[in-house]
Amino acid sequence: MRGIVYLVGAGPGDPGLMTRRSLELIARADAILYDRLIPPDALDGARPEAELRYVGKEPGAAAVTQEETNQLLVELARAGKRVVRLKGGDPFVFGRGGEEAEALAAAGVLFEVVPGVTAGVAAPAYAGIPVTHRDAASAVAFVTGHEDPDKPEAALDWDALARFPGTLVLYMGIRNLALIAERLTAAGRDPDEPVAVVERGTHPGQRTIVGTLGGIAARVEADGLRPPAITLVGPVAGLRDTIAWLERRPLHGEVVAVTRARVQASALAARLRELGADVVETPAIRTEPRPLDGELLAAVQRISDYALVCLTSPNGVRLLFDALAETGHDARALAGATVAAIGPGTAAGLERRGVRADVLPEQFVAEALVEALEPVEVEGRRVLVARAAGARSVLPDALRGRGAEVDDVAFYETVAEPLGDAERAALARATYVTFTSSSTVRFLLESGARPPEGARVVSIGPVTSATAHEHGLTVHAEAERHDVDGLVEALTADAAQRRVPA
Repeated sequence: MRGIVYLVGAGPGDPGLMTRRSLELIARADAILYDRLIPPDALDGARPEAELRYVGKEPGAAAVTQEETNQLLVELARAGKRVVRLKGGDPFVFGRGGEEAEALAAAGVLFEVVPGVTAGVAAPAYAGIPVTHRDAASAVAFVTGHEDPDKPEAALDWDALARFPGTLVLYMGIRNLALIAERLTAAGRDPDEPVAVVERGTHPGQRTIVGTLGGIAARVEADGLRPPAITLVGPVAGLRDTIAWLERRPLHGEVVAVTRARVQASALAARLRELGADVVETPAIRTEPRPLDGELLAAVQRISDYALVCLTSPNGVRLLFDALAETGHDARALAGATVAAIGPGTAAGLERRGVRADVLPEQFVAEALVEALEPVEVEGRRVLVARAAGARSVLPDALRGRGAEVDDVAFYETVAEPLGDAERAALARATYVTFTSSSTVRFLLESGARPPEGARVVSIGPVTSATAHEHGLTVHAEAERHDVDGLVEALTADAAQRRVPA
């Protein structure tokens, strides 16, 4: 098979700015050679057997020289592999993609280029600065602030740049900012012209400083901005106060730890990121399905005998339907039963399987489900409660008290997920720690980890809060609706209250 190399731009840092084409190629690649500034989790979609090689360049040094990278691309392609060369931003905008394309062409290797969103446009946009504007800038110039040190003389024409009638966007220039400002002003650029410097553009920790060309270097030094950063020179930098939007998101600047199981964390993490939070996933638990035998197998085999089926989590829904499929059943087996869900997440899981919950309480705890089930006739009837091992017995006990024949069946177990060093370090940065169940509280603390000093604890409901209190934690906010939406609302309200001036 003839190999091919894809020179792929991964965008400026926000994973949401990766193109669909880039994600498709990562998922199909036999080998991926990646740089330092690719978005976090950019490689998560790679196949387990894919060969991953870091060829990034640290400031002032290179893990692999450019010549070695070029040769490696040629060798992998000649071996018949589908190769992705993954670069931050766009491969042809100060990304040395042109050099790699030349090397591949010279070697007769098939290649394609997949453009990416470049930081020179994305970072200013996230800072509320358009690089062009009908009234302020009809042209934009992308300029390197760090030329090849081996060049015999500078290729930049500072006199021409000083006269340029539009926005100057400088990449990699923060270390040379004082010299750049000096050269531009010496060549005639107005020292009072607005300038903005955007550090870590599109990342949750993005910072922006606005000043003047004559004073920006001192401000950057005083505030400790570091690479990677983009510098903009021109009137458009003065628009930031009017149209800045990133910092106005309700959770901007907050670091939120999500402790729920990894398989369930993504939806909550996505909601929090949309609101501006830097989300760190520190899963304290994981779910382990129980084998399809014993009482579990018996319950599934007689599923059509149940007058009432109660589901108390999305995990229970998923595993019940998996078990039904393994025993030759499907959603039709529930046709004669009343189906109850403890909350909207569980109800949504049922709907995805083609079943609409007949009973859904207003409050999403077992006590509320018991109350919501009062109109349902259960005396002398068989009832299935599908849930986690070790869960509270409120629901099955109440149904037995009404004369039901209850099969209380554990479809899965919740077990501890030990935190690695990286996850512990991430937790230490948190300004908020979220708990979505009592087990997330217990297992996090049993692992030896705790919310860092000063972090605020947010609980999904009173049962989880009670467990937190029992373990010596202060709960600063509790969801009124005991689901993920309620948790996010409680956290957002608490953050807003803390930001109100005293």
